Amino acid sequence: MLEIIKQFLFSFVSTIGFSVLFNTPKGLIGKSGFVGGIGWVVFYITGLYLNNKIISTFLAALTVGILGELFARYFKKPATVFIIPGIIPLVPGAGMYYTMLTLSQRDFYAAATKGTETIFIAAAISTGLIISTTLSKSIRRVKNK
Repeated sequence: MLEIIKQFLFSFVSTIGFSVLFNTPKGLIGKSGFVGGIGWVVFYITGLYLNNKIISTFLAALTVGILGELFARYFKKPATVFIIPGIIPLVPGAGMYYTMLTLSQRDFYAAATKGTETIFIAAAISTGLIISTTLSKSIRRVKNK
């Protein structure tokens, strides 16, 4: 349990840092940090149980997207204010780095393996966000009718 709290705090702080960098309105910086922290905790917990980074990333991105849409509706701001900083902890920067490192070392098999995993993780993020946005718009349409 202590490890989960630590993971949440580190991702919360990193998301806040990117919220400041992206000029998020001052009253929403902590809320964006919360979205990123919860997204990372979902990634961390599902990673422990599923042992699959791609599915864990998808579920975390879906969570970030749903929370971003809910917060956007509640605080009457665009969803991107919460979603863009919220996905930052999930972005596979290390995967991109190790892909390039193994390429520079001429280990093409490892580069292809790591590069493929990185591409699938990026696709999982975008798919999770697309599904959450589509779900939100569908619910809004049904409510309006």
